[in-house]
Amino acid sequence: MNARTLPIDAKRLDALRATALNLRRHMVTQARGKGQGYLGQGLGIADFLATLYFDEFQASDLDFSRRDRNRFFLSTGHNSIALWAAFAELGIITKESLLTYGADGSPLEMSTMEGHLPGVEMTGGSLGHGLGIAAGAAMGYRLDGHRSTIHVEISDGELQEGSTWEGASIGAAFKLDNLVCWIDCNGIQADGPIVVPIEPVAGRFAAFGWDTMEIDGNDLGQLLAAFAWTHTKAGKPKAVVLRTRPGCGIKRVEQRDRAHFVRIDAEEWDDVVRELEIENA
Repeated sequence: MNARTLPIDAKRLDALRATALNLRRHMVTQARGKGQGYLGQGLGIADFLATLYFDEFQASDLDFSRRDRNRFFLSTGHNSIALWAAFAELGIITKESLLTYGADGSPLEMSTMEGHLPGVEMTGGSLGHGLGIAAGAAMGYRLDGHRSTIHVEISDGELQEGSTWEGASIGAAFKLDNLVCWIDCNGIQADGPIVVPIEPVAGRFAAFGWDTMEIDGNDLGQLLAAFAWTHTKAGKPKAVVLRTRPGCGIKRVEQRDRAHFVRIDAEEWDDVVRELEIENA
């Protein structure tokens, strides 16, 4: 099904827009410190993470000592630049530490490493493992009697991995309606466009027995509607296809031919910062 934007309080949307902009600012800070990084994907998924962490999740979900909290698994480990931005905005890490993104010895790895920071639920970046891990966590929650939800983000590139479809099969076979998979479909992989045909993404998940929805992953209203939809428990796992734009919020990044790992010349960064503020004014 396609998302329909629900009537949403304007102040709620304005707050999320401001938060998403701050996440993008934090990402620019991280990449500028290195002159490079996974900035394109991070900018594309900023709206999703803003909605997840600052609207969907409650304070109890951010108490990482709680075993029954709603959880989020980031399978696409190189999207860590966006996760660190969210953690800085939440106060889990300091904003000053963002300058250490990708540096030797820094916990702010360019791909997530479980155990280095609270709130990082899995080691990501070896693509294709996230959905299976999340399905196992959802099964564990059911066995323990927890009613909370397991959210997992995977990339469209991971749909080329057989292990992803094994995880999808498990989710449907055990009717894990406490499992939500968010598929970041930005159309890119390491060296260019997706190689193996993966469409129709929503149709393929539906064929595996999942309830599905497809939305503009950079539309906050549609994201809020999608999260509301995930609250229904109907005996099936849910998959939400996020159509995102790499570099969203900064045109010069969005228009780059190679957006997987972005390198920006030192003299360009002031223009990048200026464009971010102008485009999001």
